[in-house]
Amino acid sequence: MKSIQKILVALLLVSSVLTFAQGPQKVKITGKVIEKATSQPLEYASIYAQNTKNPSIVNGAMTDAKGEFSFEVPSGTYYLKVEFLGFKTVEFKDKAITADTNLGTVAVSEEAKQLDEVVVIAERSTVEIKLDKKVYNVGQDMMVKGGTASDVLDNVPSVSVDNDGNVSLRGNENVRVLIDGKPSGMAGNIADALRTLPADAVEKVEVITNPSARYEAEGGGGIVNIILRKGKAQGVNGSITGTIGDPQNYGLNGNINLRSEHFNLFTTTGYTNSKSPGNSLTDTEYLNRTTGETTNYINERRNNERAREGYNTNFGLEWFLDKTTTWTNAISIRKNSSSNPDNVLYYNFDADYTPTFIRNRFNDQYGKSVDFEYTTNLTKKFKKDGHKLTFDIAISADRDNSKSTITDYVFGDEANKLIERTTNNEKQQRNLFQADYVLPIGEKTQFEAGYRGSFTNLTTPFAIDYLDNDGNWVNNAQYTNTLEYLEKVNAFYTQYGSKINKFSYLLGLRFEDTHINVNQLTTNDYNTKSYNNFFPSVFLTYEFSESSSASISYSKRINRPRGRFLNPFSNYSSNINLFQGNPDINPAKTDAFDLGYMKRWPKLTLNTSTYLNRTTDVYQFIRKESGDFVNGVPVIVSTPVNLATEYRFGFEFTLNYNPYKWWRINGNFNFFRNETQGDYQYINFEGDEITQNLDNTAYSWFSRINSKITLPYGIDWQTNATYNAPQKNAQGTSKGVISANASLSKDLFKEKATLALNVSDIFNSRKRITETNLANVLNSYSEMQWRVRQINLSFTYRFNKKKTDKEKQPKREENGGDEFFGG
Repeated sequence: MKSIQKILVALLLVSSVLTFAQGPQKVKITGKVIEKATSQPLEYASIYAQNTKNPSIVNGAMTDAKGEFSFEVPSGTYYLKVEFLGFKTVEFKDKAITADTNLGTVAVSEEAKQLDEVVVIAERSTVEIKLDKKVYNVGQDMMVKGGTASDVLDNVPSVSVDNDGNVSLRGNENVRVLIDGKPSGMAGNIADALRTLPADAVEKVEVITNPSARYEAEGGGGIVNIILRKGKAQGVNGSITGTIGDPQNYGLNGNINLRSEHFNLFTTTGYTNSKSPGNSLTDTEYLNRTTGETTNYINERRNNERAREGYNTNFGLEWFLDKTTTWTNAISIRKNSSSNPDNVLYYNFDADYTPTFIRNRFNDQYGKSVDFEYTTNLTKKFKKDGHKLTFDIAISADRDNSKSTITDYVFGDEANKLIERTTNNEKQQRNLFQADYVLPIGEKTQFEAGYRGSFTNLTTPFAIDYLDNDGNWVNNAQYTNTLEYLEKVNAFYTQYGSKINKFSYLLGLRFEDTHINVNQLTTNDYNTKSYNNFFPSVFLTYEFSESSSASISYSKRINRPRGRFLNPFSNYSSNINLFQGNPDINPAKTDAFDLGYMKRWPKLTLNTSTYLNRTTDVYQFIRKESGDFVNGVPVIVSTPVNLATEYRFGFEFTLNYNPYKWWRINGNFNFFRNETQGDYQYINFEGDEITQNLDNTAYSWFSRINSKITLPYGIDWQTNATYNAPQKNAQGTSKGVISANASLSKDLFKEKATLALNVSDIFNSRKRITETNLANVLNSYSEMQWRVRQINLSFTYRFNKKKTDKEKQPKREENGGDEFFGG
């Protein structure tokens, strides 16, 4: 940490010295960069200026979304160059800059062949740092080839994915994950959806730590938006990727699009067949409730192998009705079958740690899911640049059916074998309707307004049966129920922003009316929650220079419990450690404050922020005795409960550094303090009132560094390392975990193909390690590894399309996007 701090301080000091050394007489260099073949603006092209008489005077800039650039230098004579990966460098030698100078429109053409001389070109960063968000471009990341969307997110700055597939942003799990600006239509939780979506279908990921009123208010920790691939280039083009891996991982994914003057036809189709071995251990010491003395021990050892075979396809047509109107329709279908044989051994010991008996529990799980989604978008652009009206509709229907057969017996007593079966069938329908209107007022002022209606119907029947002595299946009513979840959210928003010289502001207000029914149909337990809330947002930005800016923002957010948080009957993989949802849990509300600063140098970009989140009615998991016993062992239940208030304070920075043309580095560091205040009271199975004090203050940090080096013969070498520091909670501690990934890739056939080898979790160290301490109940230590080290070899072939091809038309903002701030 001290070394990192020294480097940052040194960089800031060097920047300051160069700035003051330039003298008071500065002039401005402006211009625009376009692609010669299509006349489209090039974003992130690099402009470099060096004083020919005093080479220490260096400055530069990158083009914005309109291809424009602007920066200041002391008056003098300069060597200038404009560069972008895959395009010829344009040079201006001995250019006299004695007054404000406009270089005009600089047209760059694609590199037709390898030049004899050495040309320094700036490759578009894998991670693009913008003031209001970070954009992670997946196409250049070889480490996720053959993986899933979950692997993609685990490589994104500020984002981490734990061993259960849960996504967190800056250490906060209350994050909203969107796909193409919409919630996933898949039944179940988002972790399952991410594991069934191939990495090759993902184009980029947007990370928005403090969203404006334009975005839905869901997600107290922010929004992660996954944008899927859509063809943009003219003519017929596409690519196909084949993958083989160990443990078993076979995949074939392809995308193709046909674009003409009047329409764009695109499709992405894939097949995956994989097996992911996993394991876990839990060592538990059980205590006497009165004396606190040890009563017995159980050491649990679990091995499982998740297997999945899946197909996914999407097909869409973008129809250019006229020069100002576009109508896009798309259909997505995903079909998966899975199995997960789960074998658990329970080694039982008495109070003196003398072995007593061994119990075996084998859970043979398998399932099938089908997911369908139809989306349509109509965009109308008016004469004034930026004036537009859009309509979106998304309709999805999904089924997720799973079953298991459980065999449970004690070694040496197989005659008393217990045989059970579970059935869990989920059916979900989600409809989304959205309209957005953007009206520019003058050149630097903008008004926006819109409506969003989201309607969800999720039904989850869960049943457990056991085989009696006569060979008949008998229902276990204690763990059988049908959960019905109905959600209706109607939202309206408006926001107004303007730019006055170097100062920008954006003021927004969102109103959401929510109606939720959580019904347990079998037990006739009905819960209705209706509430409406206003969600204001304020964003203030000041540009110190073309390469330096600061912002302060505030937004109000909400986190509604869904899925397993609500369902009391959803899992039976262990019958002594149960997870149960809480149907009566309330939403948590967050006030989010963020202070950010961004600075760009020719080879370095720094984005740093300090944030504070105050969350009321926050919910977290607690463990308690259920009152049931299995072979004399108390059954422990984990369930979410609402607490009073949580304060989360943190500091984060992200660096992009290109020291040489052949080396790119990006790093992310996040430190946070999390304070929870609250007590949980309940009546235990003996009728006693139990109060658990859940006050807790925890400090933790998270860091990731990624390096990409171009070796001789066109070989790319990419590595990254991640460390999650230890963190305390009210009932125990999560231990620190470090992991690393690596990949090698080589372009073939004049950049028409790429061969990539990647290794995920090189040291096989990605585990969730926790210690739990419940006074006069138990002490336990557990390790959980969702999957072991994975090695993949993939081959990608591109037709009518180079690796460096850029989209040939202006991009459409997904779910809006705060482009008002130049992001």
